[in-house]
Amino acid sequence: MLDYNQPIDRTGPAAPQRKPQAGFNVLELVNLLWRRKVAIAAAALLGATLAVVAGKSVTPRYTATAQLYVDPRELQLVDRELTPRAQDISGMSMVVESQARLITSNSVLLQVIQQAGLDKDPEFGGGDGRSLMSSLLGLIGLHPRAPSAAEKNEVQLAALDALNKHITVRKTEKSFIVDIEVWSTDPAKAAMLANTLTNAYLAESRNSQASAARRATNDLSSRLKELRDRLRNAETALATYKAQNNFVGTQDALISDQQLSASNQRLSAARAATMDAQARLDQIEASRRTATDAGAIPEALQSPTIANLRAQYADARKKYAEQAGELGPRHPALRQTEKQVEDLKRTINEEIDRFAQSAKNDLTRARDFEASLNRALEAQKRQSVQLSQAAVRLRELEREADASRDVYQSFLKRSRETEEQESLNTSAARVIGEATVPQRRSFPPAMSLFAMIGFIFGAIAASSWFVAAELLFTSAIAPAPAPARPQRAPAPDADAMRAPQRAPPPEASRPPPASRVPEVEQIPPELVAPPLQPSMVERPVIEKPLIARFQEADVIHTLGAILATGGGVDLTRLGWPTLRPGFPLTTLLNAWRDMRAAVVRRAGGKAMPVIALVGAGETTGRSVTTLNFALAAARDGARVLMIDADHQARSLSNKVSRPSKSEPSRLGWLSIGNKDAREIKTVNGISVLPAAEGDADKAAAAIRKAIAQARSAGGYDLVILDGPAMPLSAGGRKLLDDTDSLVAVLPTSLDVNDSLEEILAALGPAERKLVGVVLDELTPAIQTRHRGRQYA
Repeated sequence: MLDYNQPIDRTGPAAPQRKPQAGFNVLELVNLLWRRKVAIAAAALLGATLAVVAGKSVTPRYTATAQLYVDPRELQLVDRELTPRAQDISGMSMVVESQARLITSNSVLLQVIQQAGLDKDPEFGGGDGRSLMSSLLGLIGLHPRAPSAAEKNEVQLAALDALNKHITVRKTEKSFIVDIEVWSTDPAKAAMLANTLTNAYLAESRNSQASAARRATNDLSSRLKELRDRLRNAETALATYKAQNNFVGTQDALISDQQLSASNQRLSAARAATMDAQARLDQIEASRRTATDAGAIPEALQSPTIANLRAQYADARKKYAEQAGELGPRHPALRQTEKQVEDLKRTINEEIDRFAQSAKNDLTRARDFEASLNRALEAQKRQSVQLSQAAVRLRELEREADASRDVYQSFLKRSRETEEQESLNTSAARVIGEATVPQRRSFPPAMSLFAMIGFIFGAIAASSWFVAAELLFTSAIAPAPAPARPQRAPAPDADAMRAPQRAPPPEASRPPPASRVPEVEQIPPELVAPPLQPSMVERPVIEKPLIARFQEADVIHTLGAILATGGGVDLTRLGWPTLRPGFPLTTLLNAWRDMRAAVVRRAGGKAMPVIALVGAGETTGRSVTTLNFALAAARDGARVLMIDADHQARSLSNKVSRPSKSEPSRLGWLSIGNKDAREIKTVNGISVLPAAEGDADKAAAAIRKAIAQARSAGGYDLVILDGPAMPLSAGGRKLLDDTDSLVAVLPTSLDVNDSLEEILAALGPAERKLVGVVLDELTPAIQTRHRGRQYA
């Protein structure tokens, strides 16, 4: 087992004695190789010669390269755009790779074999191997039998396999360029095969497209007859149904609908005429019943007969009046004139009666005409209802006919397009570089490289041979083993290691004094100074506080009591700038969350930690910061009790303390001395305890008592104190001693360093509780009172 109390390499069990091994050091190896330099050089030259001879005996290969541009975006010859605008890049890469694999497909390679006659080329396994025998038999007039189909197929398969090995297809990275490399023992043949392969691929691509278009055309044409018959049957059924149900009309509406609309208009006109006749008759009758002049109606005024009679009646009345003044009442002339007046009046009334009778006749005729139109309209309505019921089936037949027509037209159009596409080449692939006859062989490499490789291998082989022979000879005549080197002292046993003291190590095992670093590293663990205890580690006086910037961008200004709600005190409607809603991940809120987490750690497990916000200068900025600090905690779900600890300024108390606004809490009446300083529940989930009346010491004592009462009841998660104000009184110092953490509010309108030094000097020993600093960058209200703001 390993003894972890023992330093490494200080003491340990004696290593087993090893037998000396035969070997060379570097000088001996160099001396040996120098002595054999002539033989090694000769072997290297021999290796170079053999390599050159082997390279000369290898059949050379010549590689020809042709370049294809395989564009996966085929030409859209029947559409408006020549090529589609956007496609999936990964999909296009797959198309290019598929086309590269198509180049070496069997169908393309078989075309190359047939065009180039590779089935008769010995390099690709062609020929039957009996050409000499065939020539001899031909001399005597005998001809060998023709090869069978199976033999031809076997020869083609052999040529296909050999050609596939001669071809290498490479796709250039991030491009549509495909390199086709074909090697052969003949450079011209290699170039010819590369060009033939590219042409065969392009022809195969065109043929495959034409074949696909031809198949599509045949499939579509086979369906056209059935679709044509279906369309004809649907249109016939539609026309027959229209004729049977009297659906006759123009393109816009049926005749029945037009007749119904016309009858409705005529009925409306007849009703208007009836009402006109009735009004005229009522007017005549009313004129006759009244004591006024019966000839005052419009018809009488427009009648020339009535006008003539009224003129005669006026002359007779005038004559009667003249005679009545001159003659006596029984004078014959006066009696005759009076009779003439009566006759004219009776004649006028008779004419008025004729007008009344004519109006009655007109009213009767209008009523009869209206009744006849109404009967005709009712009949047309019944007919329209019947047609509407029949129109359900009509619309169904029309939909069937339209659907059949659309399908037939789409199939017919697509069939014509595919028929035309048979003769169109939509492939965008093209040859961008034809293969040329290679001037240099691709294999084997240059003879100089062969000679260099042979020279190196020959030298290495000769050197290895001489070293191995020397090692074998040395091991055969090796001398007796030398005496063993002195061993280290044995390690002490476990009892000695558990002893409180240990003997000093022997002088032989001590490291030389020239190097101090190994000596320090090999000091035993029990001699190393023990680590400092937690109580001995010097803690810093003040931990680094967190810093938060309270800016205009974090708040929104309100209009105070103008928009106050009626459901209770709303801390966001006090007229102070408050946090913007809907910003849970701002830098300010995250910094304040870290401060609250530090407060919880400082509280040491207390259920309700207390934090006080103190500041220098104007107290309104500190109160605004305290209010937003409480709103941020309440937004994160904490139950907050905010106490106004500044009994002098009372900025927060003056905002929230109003008559009849105090409400009993779960803790009873939580107060700090008087009725006005009782707890106030707000609509924001924050309870506010206003400042108490009296001096600073009494107010601080009342606040401490209220905190103790709230902590014992356990109704809150966090207590936030607004203040106390600087300079601190005796009661304010006691209040800060009971708090768990402090946060300093520094207005940037003043010198930040001076303000912080002032706060630290006033806190004294309580400065250890400082967990954060808030830089109040809000513009003072006096300077921005008349500037444009955003209000909510």
